[in-house]
Amino acid sequence: MVTSLARLPVLALAAWGLSACAGSETLVPEPAAVVAPAPKPKPVATFTGPVLNGDGACSGPVPTVAAAIEPGIGECDLVRLKGKPPTDVLVGEGRAGREVQVLYTEPGAKELYFFVNNRLDRIVK
Repeated sequence: MVTSLARLPVLALAAWGLSACAGSETLVPEPAAVVAPAPKPKPVATFTGPVLNGDGACSGPVPTVAAAIEPGIGECDLVRLKGKPPTDVLVGEGRAGREVQVLYTEPGAKELYFFVNNRLDRIVK
């Protein structure tokens, strides 16, 4: 008899908890409003000097500052130093801003120059 009296409060608590489930009204939570994140602004390209357009022509007069093909020179400096127009030019916008790929195809070799914001970033030969 002692064990059944000890279980009485537990049974009463369980019955009380289940009585809440016996109600006739079912409450459905309202869906939360979905808010799209604000679009990130495009990076502003910061560069100076003339740049190449899609056909390989420079947008302005080419400064004669660069003496060698090395990282950091401008797009038009490369064309001036090579002495001939590029085989192909791809101009686009990337995470860092303006991105340009300049291809020179020569007999037995191809050279690809990668520019970011009018500065030579790397060369693939």
